[in-house]
Amino acid sequence: MPSFHCIRPFAVIAALALAPSVAAQGRGALEGTQSNLTIFVKNMPIGTEQVNLTRTADGWTISSTGRLAPPVDSIARRLEVRYTQDWRPREFMFDGTARGSAQTIHTVVDGTTATSDVTTAGEHSQKTDTIDANAVLVLTNTFFGPFEAVAARLRTAAVGSDIPAFAVPTASFAIRVGETHAEQIQTTARLISARRTEIKLVLPGAALDGNIWTDEAGRFIRLSIPIQSLEVVREDVASVAARSVAISRANDESIRIPANGFVLAGTLSRPTEAPPAGGRLPAVVLVGGSGPTDRDETIAGIPILGQIADAIAGAGFMVVRYDKRGIGQSGGRSESAGLADYSEDVRAAVKFLSDRKDVDPKRIAVIGHSEGGAVAMIAASKDKRIAAVGLLATNGVSGAELVLAQQTHALDRLQLSPEERQAKIDLQKRIHEAVLTGKGWDQVPPELRKPVDTPEFQSILSNDPAKVMPDVRQPILIVQGELDKTVDPSNADRLDALAKKRKNQPPVEVAKIPGVNHLLVPAKTGETDEYGSLPDKHVSTAVTQALVEWLKKTL
Repeated sequence: MPSFHCIRPFAVIAALALAPSVAAQGRGALEGTQSNLTIFVKNMPIGTEQVNLTRTADGWTISSTGRLAPPVDSIARRLEVRYTQDWRPREFMFDGTARGSAQTIHTVVDGTTATSDVTTAGEHSQKTDTIDANAVLVLTNTFFGPFEAVAARLRTAAVGSDIPAFAVPTASFAIRVGETHAEQIQTTARLISARRTEIKLVLPGAALDGNIWTDEAGRFIRLSIPIQSLEVVREDVASVAARSVAISRANDESIRIPANGFVLAGTLSRPTEAPPAGGRLPAVVLVGGSGPTDRDETIAGIPILGQIADAIAGAGFMVVRYDKRGIGQSGGRSESAGLADYSEDVRAAVKFLSDRKDVDPKRIAVIGHSEGGAVAMIAASKDKRIAAVGLLATNGVSGAELVLAQQTHALDRLQLSPEERQAKIDLQKRIHEAVLTGKGWDQVPPELRKPVDTPEFQSILSNDPAKVMPDVRQPILIVQGELDKTVDPSNADRLDALAKKRKNQPPVEVAKIPGVNHLLVPAKTGETDEYGSLPDKHVSTAVTQALVEWLKKTL
């Protein structure tokens, strides 16, 4: 995922006035061990920072040290922000380098007056500004330890209120407080009950939307500024083994599925009511789509598989969903895996279920979404333990045809000349040819080769449901949103026709859902650029009802 870009210099460094109720919570309410932060730009780590929050008889102190790689190129040998007992800002100190030049900043706050002494590359200057008495002090580089005070302030900040801020020593702005949402984050050590607060940095001439996460004690966990591709994340949450728990049922069980040389981490969801003594339940394995998807397959804030698992488990089935290999808490490597490899992971999950004493090994279905549908078909063609197959928004044409159709649709929405449009289509065809045959890479721009010359993309292009379907002998359900702009609804008709040609004609059903997009949620246009603004973040009940009714009838 990515290349570098330079971060617009900003960082709220914190001089916050907390409400008395927060200050009165006493020693230990916000204090804790050292926090280690990692700073990412476009998903690339560019630096780290070690942060301490302490309380003394004089008040609160936030201190940190850190280093950021070029192009930011900054070092904090000592960064310290001091507050009174009631969180009134007193002093800010920075000693380090900025853009490779030695720099010190010393700001003293007295009421509404901030006096700053700044020395950069040996040149000294002093500036006095009138600021809001409750302002947040801001450092114009990218160290974020002082966000501990911002996190504490957000515990009592009202929605719609502004936290005044001052960028030392230049300009004032505001941090506008938005809605707060409860979230759960599973780390290797524990489950964190986190709070995510929407914020807007109202800067001179710009407004940057973002989010801040805090833990149960009010400590800073994470900052996200999407427009800058900036993420600042505490070490335990930044770990590849950490994951956001989007959907959680009371009797969910964390599971470890033995795979081929590694372990898949997942969640087993049970029905609310336990089976009768000695009874065995039907079960379902859910398979996510393309990309680095975890067990919930969260896209645009919608935990697609998590919500489907909740609905199916609530209807009386055991449901397994898992982090893709190399993603989240699962082992294995994704960069060398293709669809056939992912199908083996599905079979590992099926075996895991069939070995359980509370699961009926003859009643296990596999349901895949998007690319996961293709993976489910491959697994079903090889494994008789799979009793039924569900295909959600799955391609019925070859992968090469699907990708070309997707590109053609995207080009149709752009204002291009016929010549420009055809040139892009021709380039896509050359890419396909090179990926599939290994020849003709000299006709493809070098920068385009790396993201497509992979086992997974090669397997996607070469995958053809017409070649797999004859070996899928299980009953099939095809579910397709009629507003799907990623996998055109005609693919459902194609799958239906292929399924009906199978030997002995196993049952096949098709459910086309009006007004539903590729994410299986209600939409207006179905286009991908609509995903972020969708008001309804829930998988359509028409989709889950179709699945549940089919599962009850089939299993």
